Amino acid sequence: MKLYHSSMSPYVRKVMVLLQETGQLDDVEVVPVTTTPVNPMDGLSAKNPLSKIPALERNEGPTLYDSRVICAFLDARAGNKLYPSGARKWEALTLEATADGILDAAVSITYEGRVRPEEKQWDGWTDAQWSKIVGACAALNTRWMSHLNGPLDMGQISVACALAYLDFRHDARGWRKGNDALAAWYEVFKDRDSMKASAPPAG
Repeated sequence: MKLYHSSMSPYVRKVMVLLQETGQLDDVEVVPVTTTPVNPMDGLSAKNPLSKIPALERNEGPTLYDSRVICAFLDARAGNKLYPSGARKWEALTLEATADGILDAAVSITYEGRVRPEEKQWDGWTDAQWSKIVGACAALNTRWMSHLNGPLDMGQISVACALAYLDFRHDARGWRKGNDALAAWYEVFKDRDSMKASAPPAG
């Protein structure tokens, strides 16, 4: 299998953490990709018509895309280790969706500052995206700590990758303020070998 990959992408990072946690890293060839919404990589649309990463090209069957789809596929391939059954399954899926919502807002802020021409940037848009992140972090801190402190699953991995991206791109905005329990949990989780190995390059 081939994983179309960028070390800067938090969505790709979710997949890389899963691969390491489930012992599948050697089963996937990592194909480096440089792409943005306004300058997609040539040929990427043949793998994913949305020209986005991650995309997982399989030996059999069509290429899979969207990190949630890829993670679910790879976890099933490994014996369903990171998507629990029963009531906890729906909690893990909701946490994964919450984390992806944080990432959607955070990546939007990043593109607003890095890709959109300065004269077209809109502070109101950026502030609205950050308010979503603030609300999501507060919810994680008040409603979800019991799950986050439980057995490892994809919800936890997704939240950790989202918080790591906030540190990477938007650290000055201070997501930790008022979220002491979430911050303390993340300080432990980020030291997992899979998180360290998948971290984007500094700078």
